[in-house]
Amino acid sequence: MLLRIHRSAENREVIGLCDRELIGKTFTEGEISISVSEAFFGNQQVTEEEVVRILMDADNVTIFGERCFALAVFHGLLEPGSCRLIEGIPYSTIIRL
Repeated sequence: MLLRIHRSAENREVIGLCDRELIGKTFTEGEISISVSEAFFGNQQVTEEEVVRILMDADNVTIFGERCFALAVFHGLLEPGSCRLIEGIPYSTIIRL
């Protein structure tokens, strides 16, 4: 899994999390197109423990990939059906206000 932490203008964290093998690819489903770029999702490989720790406190998370989505569901951060499939790959966001 790859993870990158961005800071918004309001100093809130915006997290990009994806399955490693998806980086550098573009996926399209209807009018939606997702480019899984290193600029957003990063190149820092992280452990499941690190991901869970970071996601528990994150304000805004974009998740792309089967393993990342399954991990978020397992830890109660997302519901099993709360994703959109883009070319069969789960895509979801978490936004905490």
